[in-house]
Parts: sequence; structure tokens; C-alpha cells
Amino acid sequence: MATAVQKITLSSSRDIPFNKLVLSQSNVRRVKAGVSVEELAASIARRGLIQSLHVRPELDAEGKETGLFEVPAGGRRYRALEHLVKQKRLNKTAPVPCIVSEASDDILIDEVSLAENIERAPLHPLDQFRAFQTLREKGMSEEEIAAAFFVDAKVVKQRLRLVSVSPSLLDVYAEDGMTLEQLMAFSVSEDHARQEKVWEAIRDGWQKEPYYIRRLLTETTVRASDKRALFVGVGAYEDAGGCVLRDLFQQDDGGWLQDPVLLDRLVGEKLKADAETIAEEGWKWIEIAVDFPYGHTSGMRRLAGATIDLTDEERAEREKLRDEFDALEAEYAEADELPDEVDARLGEIEEALDALESRPMIYAADQMARAGVFVSIRHDGQLAVERGYVRSEDEVVEGQEGDGAQGASVEGGEPGSVQRAVITVGGAAPETEEDEEVETIRPLPDRLVSELTAHRTLALRDAVATNPHVAMTALLHRLVTDCFLPHSARGCLEAQVREVHFPAQAEDLGESASAKSIQDRHERWGDHIPANDAALWDWLADQDDDTRMELLAHCVSFGVNALHEKPNPYSGMGVSQHGLDVRLSQADRLARATGLDMVAVGWRPTVGNYLGRVTKPRIIEAVREGAGDWAAQLIDHLKKGDMAKEAERLLAETGWLPEPLRMVDRDAKVDTDADDLPEFLVDDGEDEEATEEEDAQSMVAAE
Repeated sequence: MATAVQKITLSSSRDIPFNKLVLSQSNVRRVKAGVSVEELAASIARRGLIQSLHVRPELDAEGKETGLFEVPAGGRRYRALEHLVKQKRLNKTAPVPCIVSEASDDILIDEVSLAENIERAPLHPLDQFRAFQTLREKGMSEEEIAAAFFVDAKVVKQRLRLVSVSPSLLDVYAEDGMTLEQLMAFSVSEDHARQEKVWEAIRDGWQKEPYYIRRLLTETTVRASDKRALFVGVGAYEDAGGCVLRDLFQQDDGGWLQDPVLLDRLVGEKLKADAETIAEEGWKWIEIAVDFPYGHTSGMRRLAGATIDLTDEERAEREKLRDEFDALEAEYAEADELPDEVDARLGEIEEALDALESRPMIYAADQMARAGVFVSIRHDGQLAVERGYVRSEDEVVEGQEGDGAQGASVEGGEPGSVQRAVITVGGAAPETEEDEEVETIRPLPDRLVSELTAHRTLALRDAVATNPHVAMTALLHRLVTDCFLPHSARGCLEAQVREVHFPAQAEDLGESASAKSIQDRHERWGDHIPANDAALWDWLADQDDDTRMELLAHCVSFGVNALHEKPNPYSGMGVSQHGLDVRLSQADRLARATGLDMVAVGWRPTVGNYLGRVTKPRIIEAVREGAGDWAAQLIDHLKKGDMAKEAERLLAETGWLPEPLRMVDRDAKVDTDADDLPEFLVDDGEDEEATEEEDAQSMVAAE
């Protein structure tokens, strides 16, 4: 005979006046968390009490009911009701829906309280998103939803942003196939097909980080922090019909611009408009580009304009700003941290003072008629204008007929017309893609080696320019070699200081720390050096020895040539293999003498300057050398593009350098004729205790 199943009996429910309820000391919730009591009270006032309280009759010392009921489960709801009573928004005798258990119940009151709190399942984020979406579809705004549920409006916008995610990916998330962070990363794009394609590509792989998903979804876009976007303005781009992807779940620097072609067109139009405005000043030519290669002004003479003086009003304003700045600094000199408004004001004053100190230049009309301007974009998106450059063909030759002030004739135009603006589109020819599947480590491409050694040459020039002792040794070495060993290879220093230009250079060469250091130093010297030959001699003669040595080092540095180039064994053009070996050997010697470290000067392997230009085995070898075998194993299964990007991240702070940038001891392999030189020139430069007489002789030799 089957045993009858005992039926359970649920506790009864009834309304109990609020003043008959007391909070049980057995309630397990002691730490405040989640929605505050005040917010819960506001929710009850708006929607009523959604969930009843669980109560039990209170017993006195003799075990008799007192007429009161203690609340072991629902303590926060009780406090919220109490808050409404204190605000006189609820009568203290108002009936409260309660579930009443028997006082003689075998279940401990503490167990009831604990069960209610730990058995409660939080709402799934996807359900929250769908609920918010339903409310919005029924007419509630994002702000109203946020206010109704006591959350930040940003949270509502983030949840509603999930509407841009493919429904199939939402289903994957609902089945715990991906994390919420991964799902949020997909919301950066509204292209469902692309989202699904990206998920298909990564779902079985090890790399599923949110940043990686965002990278795959935005790899054909332009960041809003790109200097082109900053120059045009995201607003202007959107007004022209461009679309911007935004990521509400993390800092995205303004998002990603989806139409690079439109952006480039807007950049070109704005650059041309700015150039037309500058052309009205009367220049002969104007060249515009987003970027100009490093050394684009080489071989041109720059006009020495006159600075426009400050007006009386501007001087008064400058003094007023300086006084305010000094007063604020003195007032907060002892403060550990400046108040935000004071810090902001100091920044405003500094900007205003910089604007007053950066005075515009004026040039003679006849000079402007022969000179031109380069217009480009700075890294911060501001317009970069380089005025007053004269090309060699526009220089006035003695005895040349005609007045230079009339300007040169434009080919095909009327005599005396002036070339107003020239738009240039530069760029190196694209390189052919290497076979991604090649399994052997090929030699580095000649162009890549040339670009890498261009970086090293600039760094060497900067290092030599800051080390007069090494510069003097290098110069004497070159001169003595020419005098005593005329048949030796040219080496790495052109004694006449002929600057060697870079036929192949990476896009970031002009922005490198070495390039900026050289440019700044050159401009500082240029502000002092006379343009007249006779005046230059007198000026040099008046300088002290330290100044002359610093200037010597700077000038000698321009002759440094550590470039790798393909040897030409068949003709007298170019460099021979022996000449190249000598050049690179001497470059290594200069690097050792100056303590050059390419990592210290800021070179890092990137997709653009190395990793995207070599074969997969080369990438894996680089990661293995720089980050270890474990890192190489993480990327060895990836396609070349993804492998290069991951390798850039893995090698970022390792200090790894490709072979052309490493210090190599070539002296043991290359005969540089050093043994034939006088002994004092072979010295490594450690003896720097020269006498005053020797210094004087050195300066005479330099002159």
C-alpha cells in the first residue's frame, strides 16, 4: 500500500497595523548594502509594498503572545515603512501585508531571516536590459527610468546600449556562453553581421578579452583622438554625414569615426581653406599635407623675420596676469594640493601668457615673394604653420635681372603672378605583402633596415651633439684620415658636414624624441648665429671655448651617417660592401662612446615600424627573445595581422630591439685601418683631463 505524501501548510497572511510590528533582533542583515532605506521608501511610496513582511507573534517571559509581531525577514522594508511614518506620509496604524508564522514553529527565526536573504536571486542583466527596453518603448525616458529605479542614468544607457548587439549573441550570453564584459564590448558596433563574424572567429580561441573584441570591431575606423579628427572636429564630421561609434562601457576618447574617406576629404578641404587664408599674406607658394617627412625643410633658407612688439594694452595685460599668477602661487604655496578652480585658473593664465609671448613675425614683401609656407597638422590636432622658407631655385643670384619683389612667374600664368598654394600628396610606395605562411626566417627587407637605421642615425646625431669630446674626436679622426690615409673608406662622418637625408623613413621618424631634440637645438643655435659670413667669423671668435665646443658638436652631428643601404658592387655609384661595413663599424663605435641606447631614446617595436613588415617566424622570434617562450606560444597560431598586434603589446616594455638597432661589435670583423692611425686617435676617449694648452690647440685646429 502506497504511503500518503504529507501535504505542507503555508503560513497565513493578513494585514497588521504598522504600530504592532517590531524589528526582530534575529534579523541577519546588519551591513548596509544595495538600495538605501530612503530609496526603498520612495519606491514603496510610488509602487506600494510589493513584497509582504514575514512576521511571528512576540512572546513574553511566560510564553504568552503580547499582541505585537516581530519582523525577522523584511527588516529593510520595515525601516522604509518606518521612514514614511516619520515623514507623516504613512499612518502609524496603516495595515501592512504580512505572512504570519506560528510562534511555536520548529524552524528557528534566525533560519527564516537567513533563508530570505541568501535564496533571493538577483535579476539577470539581460532581463534588466529587456525590462528597461520595454519601459522605454512604453514612453519612459532614460532619465525617468533611472529616477524610478534609483540608478544612474548612465547605467540605464549602458543597458539599453545592448539593443545594438546581435540577438544571437544575446542568446549566447543568456546561456553563459560569454561574460557581460564581452557582451558590452560588442555594443561598440551596430553591425550585427560583423559582430557575429567576430564572435565566430574568437569563440574557440584563447583570446576573448573585451579590448580585443573592440579592436576587431573598430580596426577599419579612426579614433576620435586621431589628430585628423581633432583638426576637423567630430561635430563637423557628423554634420557631413559621418557616423561615430561610441563605447558607453569604458573611456573611449570620443569613439571611432567609421568613414575614413569622408574624414580625409574634410581634412583636405579644411587644410586648403586655411592655406587660402595664409596665401593672402603674399607668399609665393604654400604646401599642405597632414604630415611632412622629417627633414622636409632641409636645403632651404629660412627668413629672419621681425617680431611684432607688444602694444601698451598687451603689456599691461601681461603684467596683470603675472601678478595674479604670483599671488595665487604665494597664497597656496603651503597647500598639499591646489583646489580645482585655482589649478584651472593657473592653467588659463599660463595659456594667456604663452599667447602673449608667442608673437607673430613680419617679413619684408620682397622676401615673401620668393618664400613659401608649409601647412600641416600637429599631433594635438592644431594647425602647424611653418612660414618663410626659400627654395634654392628661388634664391636671388647676383646680377639677376628683375625685382625680386615682383615674385616669380607661375608656369603657364601671367608674368608677375604668384603661386598661391600647392597641395601635395606624399607617401612612400606601398610595400608588397610577404607570404604569411613562410616558415623560414628571411633576411629583413632592405627598406625596413634603412628605416630602422634612420632612427639610429638620428639618435646618434643627437648623442654626438651632446658630447663635444666625442664630436671632436670624430672630426679629428675624419680629418687625419683624409690627410694621412687618403685611400681609406669614407666611414660614417662626412667632414664637410653634409647632412645625409633619409630616402626611406618610417612615418613616426619626425615625431621621435631624437628628431625633436635635434630640431629644438638647431632652432636655438639659429636664433644666435649671424647670416653674414664675415659677421659669423667675428661671432665665432668672440665665443668662449665651451660655447664653441657645443656648437662644434652640434654641427659635426649632422654629418653622422649610420644608414644601411644596399651595396652596389657593379659601379662607382652608391657604397661598396667594404665601405658599408666600415660605416656601420664606426657608427657602433660612436654609439659606444656616447652611450647610445635606442630603448632609452624611445624606440619601441610596433606594427607600423617593424612587426607588420616582417614574416611570422620573425615576429615569433622577436617575442621569444623579448618576452619568453610562453609569450611566443600564445601567438604562434594567429594570423599575421593579429600576431603583429599582439606582439606589439607583448614587447611594449621589454626593451627588445631588432638586429639593426642593437650594439654589435663589428671591429673584430672589419678592418677600419685603425692600426694605421696615430696612437692618440685610437684612444677610447677615457682620458678627458686635457691641459689648457691642448684645449687651445684643439680649438685652433677646429677653426
